[in-house]
Amino acid sequence: MSSVHPESLLAEVAALPSLPGVYRYFDAEDQVLYVGKARNLKKRVSSYFQKDHGGTRIGHMISKIRRMQTTVVRSEAEALLLENNLIKTLSPKFNILFRDDKSYPYLKVSGTGLPRHNKPTSDTPSGDKSTAKAEDYSRIAYYRGGVEKKHRYFGPYPSAWAVKETIQLLQKVFRLRTCEDTVFSNRTRPCLLYQIKRCSGPCVGVVSVAQYAQDVAQAEAFLQGETQAVLKAMEARMMAHADKLEFEMAAEVRNQMTALSRVLHQQSVDNVSDTDVDILAVKVQGGRACVNLAMVRGGRHLGDRPYFPSHVEDGHAMLNLALEDDVSAVSQTLEVKVLEAFIAQHYLSIPVPTTLITSEKIDAKVLDAIALQAGLKVNAVHNPREQRRSWLEMAEKNAAIQLARLLAEEGSQQARTRALVEALDLAPDDMDALRMECFDISHTSGEATQASCVVFQNHKMQNSEYRRYKIEDITPGDDYAAMRQVLMRRYGKLAEAIKSGETDRKTRMPDLVLIDGGKGQVSMAREVFEALGLDLSLIVGVEKGEGRKVGLEELVFADGRDKVYLGKDSAALMLVAQVRDEAHRFAITGMRAQRAKVRMSGGRLEEIGGIGPKKRAKLLQRFGGVRGVEDASVEDLMSVDGISKELAESIYQALH
Repeated sequence: MSSVHPESLLAEVAALPSLPGVYRYFDAEDQVLYVGKARNLKKRVSSYFQKDHGGTRIGHMISKIRRMQTTVVRSEAEALLLENNLIKTLSPKFNILFRDDKSYPYLKVSGTGLPRHNKPTSDTPSGDKSTAKAEDYSRIAYYRGGVEKKHRYFGPYPSAWAVKETIQLLQKVFRLRTCEDTVFSNRTRPCLLYQIKRCSGPCVGVVSVAQYAQDVAQAEAFLQGETQAVLKAMEARMMAHADKLEFEMAAEVRNQMTALSRVLHQQSVDNVSDTDVDILAVKVQGGRACVNLAMVRGGRHLGDRPYFPSHVEDGHAMLNLALEDDVSAVSQTLEVKVLEAFIAQHYLSIPVPTTLITSEKIDAKVLDAIALQAGLKVNAVHNPREQRRSWLEMAEKNAAIQLARLLAEEGSQQARTRALVEALDLAPDDMDALRMECFDISHTSGEATQASCVVFQNHKMQNSEYRRYKIEDITPGDDYAAMRQVLMRRYGKLAEAIKSGETDRKTRMPDLVLIDGGKGQVSMAREVFEALGLDLSLIVGVEKGEGRKVGLEELVFADGRDKVYLGKDSAALMLVAQVRDEAHRFAITGMRAQRAKVRMSGGRLEEIGGIGPKKRAKLLQRFGGVRGVEDASVEDLMSVDGISKELAESIYQALH
């Protein structure tokens, strides 16, 4: 095995220290292959090069190694943290890899939640709109993004739905405001939410700053799981109002207590001692895996989210080799490996609760590492009882359901890819790596023309590789010119790289170039490919059928082949339609965003001296958009309030 590796690499391996650390392997194209950790770098890394691994997955990976990097750390826990940071950053091919498709949502409580020093702290409502300031009344809102210290954040929540449900609950019980500060500041009378008892009306001074702050404090205590303490505080507040003969206010607090008790009963959390818990269940089948993460926050089960790791089989093989010096670790199942990989990667960026309930027993070293990262003690419970057992069983069932759905979808997509390969007589080097790029043009009467390029590879749409192209310097509405421009921009540099022999697996032509259009668009694509010296057989146009009905599309070829009708129920046509529709969706959403930006911002109007936001808004409103302003004469422009003759002439000259 060592004969295929550079002598410099083998010498570097021999010189490694017997210390804990992290190692990275790279191939000839300097792409990262694998990231691993070791208690003893010299022993671990040497084991890769001292044995014959044959034609196994491990052997295939090791044969590609051309260089490596190592980092020495102080402990195995630090090595685990660094390893998973690098895995998330570098996305190595042979590691079990979890990708976060999006950030988690939070519930945000704005402001300090405390009365300002220059405000009365009386519990009596002022009823004076002039004294109501937005910064004195905290707002609850759905939130994603970076956090600010001046606000409080609760979560994370598994879904937007869970956050919005919680907001509705807080409105129902504590009547906290959800309106934007600008709306708050411009209210002159209570809104509909006040009328239906979902807000206490702070915008018009119906509730005092002190009383509202008390409601906010109790809402936050509820979110933290202190439900019994909240009920006791409410009861004390109700009795205090009653002692003062403030029976209406006492009745309001009583109604709040009733609503809260009803919610607690419906949620079945009144007897749950756990406040913040994550439940993790893993299911492995058919070479794929699913980790189902369910969240309990403040004693309430908020729902779950499935995660599907990449490179499960490769990662498992590599981990077994890397841990051959640890007999107990080698005997661990693939489920344990996947779950440990999820925990190590997931909690690098997400706050970890103090308790994890897991379907598999987790190595204490993994818990030590995330505890070191979070700065708190983390406990993992395997084989739980009572309520925790119910939570875990529900998570396990959901993991199995989600994995079955994924396998069914992937099987369907693979069948569609295979059908297309056979129908068009394609000969890709690897059917799993078959790459299609599809183009579409979108505009509204020539305005805001955009082209889209979407990519299909590995049996699925590759969203991260989608591209939009702003089309300029063409006659409005000329789709052929737009198609020429986008194809030249997409493949011009690539054609030069092909001629010079500088391509690699990341900069290669697709196996199929789909054009959303018939003979005209295909002829335009043919001209571009001929000019660039590219293979015409790659171009396939998707021509609408009779009556533009779905399922009647025909495929048009640039290399002279006859049209092909695949059949309404053809799996190949389903795949072509899927990719074509995605290109159309991506193009039209980009076009609408661009059109809205032009219409709202005024485009070139911003660059004209003497045109501020108010005058720009008047012009756009008067003429219905930038195009209308461009078509207006000097006299028409002068008819707009605030536009003098000199300014009208300046606008006309700037736009023409």
